[in-house]
Amino acid sequence: MSSLPVNEAQKHLQQLIDQVTEQGKPVIIQSDRGNTILLSEKDWSAIQETLYLLSVPGMRESIKEGLATPIQECDEELNW
Repeated sequence: MSSLPVNEAQKHLQQLIDQVTEQGKPVIIQSDRGNTILLSEKDWSAIQETLYLLSVPGMRESIKEGLATPIQECDEELNW
């Protein structure tokens, strides 16, 4: 993850926004008042969704179980 001082970020804000959006790589903006991270809306939404899913009781275990299940066992039709 790249980083730069806030005054440089201000000079090149549109370029930074384009870069973060296109490449999906967050940028650390350093300031005397504290650092911040510029990331794309898509990445922020993905982080929020992950946090939500992991807050659902049993979801983490269900995901782990699903990842450990061989693909051959996943070909049966679901009864909704």
